[in-house]
Amino acid sequence: MSKTILVVDDEKDIRISLTGILEDEGYQVMTAASGVEALEAVRQDLPDLILLDIWMPGMDGLETLERLKTIFPQLTVIMISGHGTIETAVRTTKLGAFDFIEKPLSLEKILITVANALRLKELSVENEELKRVIGNEFELIGDSQAMGALREQIMLAAPTSASVLVTGENGTGKELVARSIHYYSQRSRKPFIAINCAAIPEELIESELFGHEKGAFTGAISQKKGKFDLADGGTLFLDEIADMSLKTQAKILRILQERCFERVGGTRSVSVDVRIVAATNKELAVEIKLGRFREDLYYRLNVLPFRVPALREHRDDIPLLVTHFVNQFYRREGRTAKVFLPETLELLKQHDWPGNVRELKNIIERILIMTPGRMITPDDIPGFSVARPAPGPAETRHDSFFSQGTLREARDGFERDFIIQKLEENDWNISRTAEIIELERSNLHRKIKSYGIDIRK
Repeated sequence: MSKTILVVDDEKDIRISLTGILEDEGYQVMTAASGVEALEAVRQDLPDLILLDIWMPGMDGLETLERLKTIFPQLTVIMISGHGTIETAVRTTKLGAFDFIEKPLSLEKILITVANALRLKELSVENEELKRVIGNEFELIGDSQAMGALREQIMLAAPTSASVLVTGENGTGKELVARSIHYYSQRSRKPFIAINCAAIPEELIESELFGHEKGAFTGAISQKKGKFDLADGGTLFLDEIADMSLKTQAKILRILQERCFERVGGTRSVSVDVRIVAATNKELAVEIKLGRFREDLYYRLNVLPFRVPALREHRDDIPLLVTHFVNQFYRREGRTAKVFLPETLELLKQHDWPGNVRELKNIIERILIMTPGRMITPDDIPGFSVARPAPGPAETRHDSFFSQGTLREARDGFERDFIIQKLEENDWNISRTAEIIELERSNLHRKIKSYGIDIRK
């Protein structure tokens, strides 16, 4: 869709000239001969860009700009003047103008400035959309009581700087909780740094956390900042903290107490302002009794305890999670959307999900990639350890057509089942089947492909 530009100038020749130039470049152009006409035109049809002359009788360009920006602050305005001064240019910029062009007008200058202004506006819109998407990425999905309580906890804890300890099974979304706490905190504009304590060898964990000085060990050819340095002012997420050695735990405890640390091989104390969010899938009370976790560190971290429920504890949220993962997948991959039938979602709710939300996400993405058809049926779900009840005497596969949301979905479902049945009756011979159902062979091939029917049988 072409962009719309409003040209505001009291000189008719200028309006005609700019209209011709801009329309040749594919823009839609509106014109106004005064500030009053411009305000009325914008109220009627909001343009993507305004070219506004400063020196006009009555309401001049500066007053028009000020009133436009008051009513429509998102408008992009380029000012035009035949008597430009630095003072005037500065004033228009303070009032919110994108740029200032002097007369006599240069064709090249106008087109470049217009293109730059429109591109910047597009980037601004994209940036806002990305912020919205990122915000959605940190939203906890689910209407269950358990997820509602967890969201309330996050909103209460986020504005503070107190340490947080997040517990829960693997795959429940402990890092998502940590990111959500950071996103809604006063530290949200500062870094969120995550480190998996279980994934880093013991001999490297201190260097990763605290950094090192040049020459601290073999291979340390320059100073390196650690995670605490990088997270200064923001949030540091220590995942699987129970797998950290007692020696490193002692250093973490010191940072929490004194807000400073020393890099490996260094002697200088480095001050740091970091909020700690730690997570573990282990019972820390048991680890303390076994002598594998410091009790004093536990009390320092456990100021705000969070427990993330396992997926089997809020199965009713599975349909919402599936919708979220499907939308997330297609936003990333740009493929044709697929639909999970109600009976498919019910089957997913029967599974125990030992891998929790992470397992569900992986399964959904695998199904979306590997299933040719547009409708995801129970038969498309990988084998779960659930008993699917056999259909009763009054239940046939055609009954499921009445559960479809639209006539087209029901028709597609019937047509797919009809083709499969006829193919089975004719030993999967496409030519014979096409002849019997009175359909062109090429049309049958196309329908087989579109419905994702496996003819390798």
